[in-house]
Amino acid sequence: MQHELTTPSPLLNERGELVQVGWSRQPLLDCNLEKVGFYRLRVLQPLRIKCWDYYGLTIPTHYFSFTLADLGYAGQVFAYVVDFAARRHHEETLTIPLARGITLPRNSTEGVSSFDNGRVRLTFAAEPEARRLSVAWPGFEGQGLSAELKLALPPGHESMTLVIPIPGKRFYYNRKINCLPAEGWVEYQGQRFEVRPDECLGNLDWGRGVWEYRSFWVWASASARLSDGRSVGLNLGFGFGDTSAATENAIILNGRVHKLDEVQFDYDPANFMRPWRMASPDGRVDLEFVPFYDRTARTNLLVIASEVHQMFGRYHGTMITDEGETIQLNGIVGFAEEHHARW
Repeated sequence: MQHELTTPSPLLNERGELVQVGWSRQPLLDCNLEKVGFYRLRVLQPLRIKCWDYYGLTIPTHYFSFTLADLGYAGQVFAYVVDFAARRHHEETLTIPLARGITLPRNSTEGVSSFDNGRVRLTFAAEPEARRLSVAWPGFEGQGLSAELKLALPPGHESMTLVIPIPGKRFYYNRKINCLPAEGWVEYQGQRFEVRPDECLGNLDWGRGVWEYRSFWVWASASARLSDGRSVGLNLGFGFGDTSAATENAIILNGRVHKLDEVQFDYDPANFMRPWRMASPDGRVDLEFVPFYDRTARTNLLVIASEVHQMFGRYHGTMITDEGETIQLNGIVGFAEEHHARW
């Protein structure tokens, strides 16, 4: 069920079909979206391609997130901050017709993602062994939000990279990187947070694809340190596309992916604050996720609409690596979300 890709190739062939399907530890496919071919009128196809770079930063007291997204007929630039102790968050979004001014590179391994309208500026730069994030949002919550961050990404650090088909010659190409040691600073509400790699970790969700207009997914993620200093991450999910060749489920330990098969979720969509259960039939994952905050975000722009419940909480339980080591999680902070989109 878990087909690992090991050979570089284009993402799409001349007919707009996926050349390979499965997962890989590093991005191997050239994201040639110019070959997308699910509409007869090719001029319409760019309006249905979805691309985004989503960065998150977990520090002991807060979660910071910065995103640039090109959704075809509109773009979105947004940032949010979750305060763990205060149990609150603040979020601001700019919606840009036809994503004008949003630049996203072809592949996840190089280039600069950027937006600058003279007031709000976000820049994400890929370097050989790091990602540089620069954020300036002067009016954010009245006092401003700014950041200068370096997320270390050495060549051997593995990512959960997935390419799966979606019916109707649609597809999803995704790279998720957990546990990126972070350094630099964030300024928010007049307070400066010093970011140190021994206690602060970043994550990246890089997505490119063509989705069905109505979509649904569940995603769970965490990036943290174990008591022995090793970094540990998890990436779990379900809800869209054909995952018969590979799921996105993985443990990430000290920068190495330990691939998982199916993981079953048990949660209450009528009460997201109740504990969630995540377990695999093969026994490699047995987790309880206890939420302490519900970040709810709703968007309704007629053509584009979404509702997400992103729960922040603590993970307890066990995960077993490829070598059979049992990793005990004793309350690491992460999130789990349910997302419905019309886009």
